[in-house]
Amino acid sequence: MAVYTDITEDDLIRFLAAYDIGALTSYKGIAEGVENSNFLLHTTKGSYILTLYEKRVNADDLPFFLGLMHHLAERGLSCPLPLPRADGELLGELSGRPAAVISFLEGMWLRKPEAQHCREVGRALAAMHVAGQDFPLKRANALSVGGWRPLWQNSEARADEVQAGLKDEIAAELSYLEARWPKNLPEGVIHADLFPDNVFFLGDRLSGLIDFYFACNDFLAYDVAICLNSWCFEKNGSYNITKGMALLSGYQSVRRLTAEEVAALPLLARGSALRFFLTRLYDWLMTPPGALVVKKDPLEYLTKIRFHRAILSSAEYGLTRQEASA
Repeated sequence: MAVYTDITEDDLIRFLAAYDIGALTSYKGIAEGVENSNFLLHTTKGSYILTLYEKRVNADDLPFFLGLMHHLAERGLSCPLPLPRADGELLGELSGRPAAVISFLEGMWLRKPEAQHCREVGRALAAMHVAGQDFPLKRANALSVGGWRPLWQNSEARADEVQAGLKDEIAAELSYLEARWPKNLPEGVIHADLFPDNVFFLGDRLSGLIDFYFACNDFLAYDVAICLNSWCFEKNGSYNITKGMALLSGYQSVRRLTAEEVAALPLLARGSALRFFLTRLYDWLMTPPGALVVKKDPLEYLTKIRFHRAILSSAEYGLTRQEASA
């Protein structure tokens, strides 16, 4: 559920008076996402998304997020566009929260993506990486390797409540990754959360990327690893190498991975699996009963950690032998 802050119709009408989007005809909450409150607006000029940024989002990061969407849209990437107010600002305030009106993107996310969809995602991710190279603002990735231990310390004492032996296994995994995390891979702006529910399709055609509120600067290949984890595993926990091959070939049709990135891919995939395991574990243990948040099972990502731990070569993700040994 992604409506944490309620709004009244009168307050919304006053807020929208600063925008050139016509008169409000209807609105409703959107029950997806976990970070912000989102509403679908219908006005006499069209449809829009209203986002209220909740306390988990640092208000100081909003210029980065909104500026990045403008930057990418100007370079041809299909993504939502924040709309300016009459005073030229992209942010206002509604119900005590920073708020923005975003253009509506046609399409829907896929519950059962196939290989052709993964190929399109790979292309779009690489296009975003290329388009973001000259974006001037910077934002560190608070959920990269340096942020994992503090996150783990919040859940460590209760980890065995989820599965026996989990505390020791994750402690060892974290120490292993901290000691071996890469230092000199190509960097740039990454999406950092490009799960299927953040990619819209019209039929088999990718219509756009959404939800840039984890975007940051980090290794570009780390973003690829996140997508391998989120797009290429089946419900039973098995890795679909056909989807992996499609995603990687789609990415490399726009931007080639370097030899160093290819070599680091198993470690990056293992680390990105740990990152999502840790945030899910925290929410699983700490979300109070009755909260309007759908908790996601952290054990899904424990299965992925164990898969990556056994990987011997990047070829096992779907790269050709030549690519994996380049």
